[in-house]
Amino acid sequence: MSILLQTESAQGVGDHSPAFRLSRFAGFCFGIGTQLLFLWTVIYLFLFLRYCSGSSYAGWWWSDFLMAAGFAIPHSILLLPAVQKRIRNWLPPGLLGCLHCSVTCISLLLMFGWWGSSGIVLWEARGWLKSLVLACFYGSWVALLYSLYWTGFGYQTGLTQWWYWWTNTKPPRRPFLTTGAFRYMRHPVYMSFLGLVWFTPTMTLDHAILTAVWTLYIYAGSWFKDRRLLHFVGEEYRSYAQRVPGLPLIAFGSLNRFKA
Repeated sequence: MSILLQTESAQGVGDHSPAFRLSRFAGFCFGIGTQLLFLWTVIYLFLFLRYCSGSSYAGWWWSDFLMAAGFAIPHSILLLPAVQKRIRNWLPPGLLGCLHCSVTCISLLLMFGWWGSSGIVLWEARGWLKSLVLACFYGSWVALLYSLYWTGFGYQTGLTQWWYWWTNTKPPRRPFLTTGAFRYMRHPVYMSFLGLVWFTPTMTLDHAILTAVWTLYIYAGSWFKDRRLLHFVGEEYRSYAQRVPGLPLIAFGSLNRFKA
């Protein structure tokens, strides 16, 4: 696929050679396939976080740790500007978002399939407390969709970038947002994601491992995201970060306001 897409880049939009048409077809299938994969993964993510089921086997704890980290590490590496610059040597920029989304989805699906269940319950909410925790869990999904809407849902799945590539149109400059939830925190998507992993009525030991690893990832990921936005937006983002914390309630370290 990379060779075909290199051929497309070299030949240009007006070319109608078989290699060019094949590269366009490959990119089209990649974009559509990524969106279907994303939808499938979101459904499984909801079921996994709600019920966190898995098989019981020896060594489940280190396997779960590796699987939880296996989602976070490639997800962050692919977003590094230096890495994206290298990927553009063999993949059109319009397909970078699809590549990132597909890698994330595959790592999550692998985690769902190989997740080990401990059978050890650390705490279990009952009665009105269980209803409250579940309300917060579902509310976190609503908050996540709301945050993704503000950031541009199509940018998160690669659909927007792919569409501009497919229609051969130049994408507009992505706006820098300071409205909505971004008035109160720099990373509302991360805040919503924390709710997904913390608000569970039954906290098993394996779910606690997932919660701990992904909480550390979100904390570290916020630092990397701040660095990326400083790289792409510049002083406008620095001024914004001096006024607004990364996340409310836990605004310390990299999640605090920038120092003037």
